[in-house]
Amino acid sequence: MKKTAIITGSAKGMGFETAKVLAENGYNVVLCARHSNDETESFIKSHSEAALFVEADISSEFDRNKIIAETLSRFGSVDVLINNAGVAPRVRKDMLDISEADFDYVMDINLKGTYFMAQPVAKIMQKQGSGYIINTGSVSADAVSLNRAEYCISKAGISMLTKLLAVRLAPENIKVFEIQPGIIDTDMIASVKEKYNTLAENGGIPAGRLGTAADYAKAVLSVLSGGLDYATGTVIACGGGMHIPIL
Repeated sequence: MKKTAIITGSAKGMGFETAKVLAENGYNVVLCARHSNDETESFIKSHSEAALFVEADISSEFDRNKIIAETLSRFGSVDVLINNAGVAPRVRKDMLDISEADFDYVMDINLKGTYFMAQPVAKIMQKQGSGYIINTGSVSADAVSLNRAEYCISKAGISMLTKLLAVRLAPENIKVFEIQPGIIDTDMIASVKEKYNTLAENGGIPAGRLGTAADYAKAVLSVLSGGLDYATGTVIACGGGMHIPIL
């Protein structure tokens, strides 16, 4: 029986690339995002038996329940949850100028939405007796950005959530991991891409380049291969070495 993976935030970027890779490797895939686009619609049509798109905002309880209900109705199980949905601040501001609304916008999706997607899915996996939960963190969980404080805090929270879920679910054969990207070349960094390219060229990223959505998808596939099962709770750095302190 084919396994089913829910990938949030998968209309484009890392989430979409991961959906494509998992479909190529025999998974049913459920793509979730606030809006579809021509590329996702084309993908769904070409994988009609093994792919489903659910229009949803994971900050909404109604939408989270809709994702799970439609997945179970179509495929009958949830074997993998990839909590990838996330947003950057609408506007980069000094941390002393961030409003409560700014803070809530990022936290409601990045942390609260992730937590409350994982909670009901974990209960489904408990009944099934197995599963994988992969949370998308960020190098920003540890690296301070004073003009993105709410984002950094949300990703630090993802790291703790991963540990909590890993310990809670390990006795029930549910493996939990955090993949922690560095700077990935997606729409999220479009406005500051030149700055990050310069950082990479000047040694700020040891690999000498920005990451790609494919780099992230490969990391997901490595986790799902089963080779890291006894390493549940592990943070997998996917940033070209930029997580390493260098003198």
